Amino acid sequence: MADIEYYNDLARRATTDEEAFEELYEHFFPRVYNFVYARLKNSADADDVTSITFMKMNENLERYNPAVAAFSTWLFRIASNAIIDHTRRHEKSGETEWDDFFDPAAPKYQEPEAQTLTAEGNHELLTALDTLSERERRIVELKYFSEMDTRAIAELMSMTEGNVRTTLHRTLAKLKKVLS
Repeated sequence: MADIEYYNDLARRATTDEEAFEELYEHFFPRVYNFVYARLKNSADADDVTSITFMKMNENLERYNPAVAAFSTWLFRIASNAIIDHTRRHEKSGETEWDDFFDPAAPKYQEPEAQTLTAEGNHELLTALDTLSERERRIVELKYFSEMDTRAIAELMSMTEGNVRTTLHRTLAKLKKVLS
């Protein structure tokens, strides 16, 4: 709860305080990027949508109301809407294209074999995630890719915390079955 209040307060200060804004950005950027990447499965698109998310956050920060939602919930709603907008604009055959899983910016010491094994693991995980319902996939993405706590997920998804925990437990069992 203290984290939620801290970031809510930081968001209020970020409208006029550059350091507060930078702290918000540094804290939430990896979480938002991971959330977006998990949904789009393409690093270039994830870069674009993450940038749009933070641009919209910056443009609308003065309208943020902590009495309505936690800052993280508000920010991930912006990200979710940006993903939907992006997907609508780039829809081709009903699917978003998958990216190569090789990282050209990987450290030179990382051998191609290691990159291949990592890519295969990522591909298997993303394929397994596609077997889940939209709700299940979103809960997993928010919990593990975006590192949100159960309370924030419940608020964002309009669910009870107990329902989030139960759904997550069942979903992880389903993923384990798919991956084995």
